[in-house]
Amino acid sequence: MAEKMEDDIRWVKTHCGRMDHGGCALLAGVRDNTIVKIKGDPDGFLNRGYVCAKGLASPGRLDHPDRLTHPLRRTGGRGEGKWERISWDAAIGTISENFQRIKEEQGAKGVAFCQGMPKGIEHFVLIRLANVFGSPNVVSVQDVCHAPREVTGLHTCGFYPVADFHWKTSLALVWGSNVTSTNEEGEICTLLLEQLRGGAQMIVVDPRQTELAKKADLWLQLRPGTDTALALGFLNVIVEEELFDKEFVEVWTHGFEDLARHVKGYSPQKVSEITWVSSDLIREAARLYARSRPAAIQWGNAIEQHTSAFDTARSLLCLMAICGNLDVPGGNIQANEPNILPLGKFVRADLLPNKWKEMIHTFHHAIPKLMTVPPAFLRKAILEGFPYPIKGAYVQCSNPVMAYADSRMTVDAVHQLDFLVVADIFMTPTASLADVVLPVATQFEFNDIGHYGLGHGYILARPKVVEPPKECWSDIRILNALGRAMTSKEYWFDDPDNLLEALLRPSGRSYGQFVEQGYLKGEDRFRKYESRGFSTPTGKVELCLSTTEKFGLRPLPEFSPLPADDSEYPLVLTSAKDPFYMHSSYRWVESLRKKSPDALVEIHPQTAFKLNIHEGEEVVIETRQGGITQVAHLTDGVHPRVLNAAYGWWFPEADITASTTWTRSNYNILTSAQEVGKEFGTPNLKGIPCRIRAAA
Repeated sequence: MAEKMEDDIRWVKTHCGRMDHGGCALLAGVRDNTIVKIKGDPDGFLNRGYVCAKGLASPGRLDHPDRLTHPLRRTGGRGEGKWERISWDAAIGTISENFQRIKEEQGAKGVAFCQGMPKGIEHFVLIRLANVFGSPNVVSVQDVCHAPREVTGLHTCGFYPVADFHWKTSLALVWGSNVTSTNEEGEICTLLLEQLRGGAQMIVVDPRQTELAKKADLWLQLRPGTDTALALGFLNVIVEEELFDKEFVEVWTHGFEDLARHVKGYSPQKVSEITWVSSDLIREAARLYARSRPAAIQWGNAIEQHTSAFDTARSLLCLMAICGNLDVPGGNIQANEPNILPLGKFVRADLLPNKWKEMIHTFHHAIPKLMTVPPAFLRKAILEGFPYPIKGAYVQCSNPVMAYADSRMTVDAVHQLDFLVVADIFMTPTASLADVVLPVATQFEFNDIGHYGLGHGYILARPKVVEPPKECWSDIRILNALGRAMTSKEYWFDDPDNLLEALLRPSGRSYGQFVEQGYLKGEDRFRKYESRGFSTPTGKVELCLSTTEKFGLRPLPEFSPLPADDSEYPLVLTSAKDPFYMHSSYRWVESLRKKSPDALVEIHPQTAFKLNIHEGEEVVIETRQGGITQVAHLTDGVHPRVLNAAYGWWFPEADITASTTWTRSNYNILTSAQEVGKEFGTPNLKGIPCRIRAAA
């Protein structure tokens, strides 16, 4: 049952969302339209009763006194904080009028539809709205999260290989992933920890000594930004020592001899000099992965936050393939979706058949099949008009001023827009610059479906638990209303919940029936290539890409040399997500802020001693891009030459109109979007030359 009564509390089953990718089954205790308690559901498909601090604190989003509760229209200059309250009819009318005007003047492609990390089906309703409106430009941060793994997988083996911890694995190679701290696209830590308790071994590749690194059989503390070199070093050992799956390689791979010759140049000794990982440890880890069958690579989005994201993903895909770990239980699988409406049909891709030819990043020769615009290319279009001007933007589930590399560039771009709409639950630095701000419902206040489109082979029920404030609308409802106002009503519904019903219709279930069941999972089918081959031009895993000339891609993964050592900036900067926040969100939730009150930069005690830096004091971190202030935390969990700075920090308790609110501790003041990877438009968010000093 979805609900049950206990004393005067009504317990509702749902799944967590919008505090991360979500996935944990929850029991929400409700009294008088208020969530009074959250606990993990022991029957949870993914979490088995586990729930993190963010999930427990999630009701704190609903009743915050500074929550946005009615639509606002700007009356002063951008960022001056002058607003007037308007009705929803006026808000929808204003947005429709301005976007239609831009469409008439610039064409529909002059309006960009922007999303942060997908939180539910609102991402796909947004794509549907863009397609129906006629704009090819859906903008997302997938350049640094998900797309390099997924799209590179499509080109290499025809699918996105996800770690399968539902079946027994011999070894987990956790590479740039920290699932006990932050949720990686539904890879809840519970399943991995169960594998370890069942005897699986674990290798962790991470610049930081995470909790998983402490549990690992082997921890490879690599220099940030050198993942590609390390993976190629693994391949060198496995090929030279003939530890690969000879039968799979012979029958199901294309270009093995090319790869074998190529990786001769990445000996453990050479790779050790690049990565700071000892050659003996590289050999030991490579041998352990190759000899463990099956083995799963749990790869996190940290590997996607360098200009070399394509090569890193390619290298790890080659590892999975030559060791026979693709689409086998307990390896990296092609998850099978349940019988639901396919993405293309849901977003009405048929209405924009030439979308790829018109998207902004096509003109930058990005990799085919990348279907969201990288932020670096969006801002170039706004600021420079290349390949054509962008004059309007709709932003939901995102805070680009904080989330995009080079925050000052983002602010400059926003000031160049004719019209900006932001939908959020709180007045963020980005919302403060908008023309119209829309108050949205939180996850517990509307019906939703989790994990649609993520490629993990299941969807999760997220039913409404309580009613939202009167004028707070769900993103789905807002987009449905905008669709009815700006486009033909035939593509939209009187009741936005009918979008959920349409998605589920092929399964033969109503949304109510889906909620009763809790989740839908595709059937387990493995080694599908044995009957149909791989969905690539050669029908095999393309260790050496056959589409090199056609798409302008490198045939084999290569490590791009790091910038020369800079005596003025002798340290290496990296970052990690805070386990108590989601990117820039929720620092205004009191219970979470108490757990993580300061923007902490991790520094090794030896380095701190040399620079006369002490625990808990303010420090200034600088790159050639700029400088910020954070608070020193001394730990030997980072390398003496590495700083791990806090990401996503702004101060919601401060004056939103003051630039220091978002510049003082914001990691993306330190990053640049001038140089990006060609394939995905990915900037360097990690591995950046830096320095640090005491603020005093």
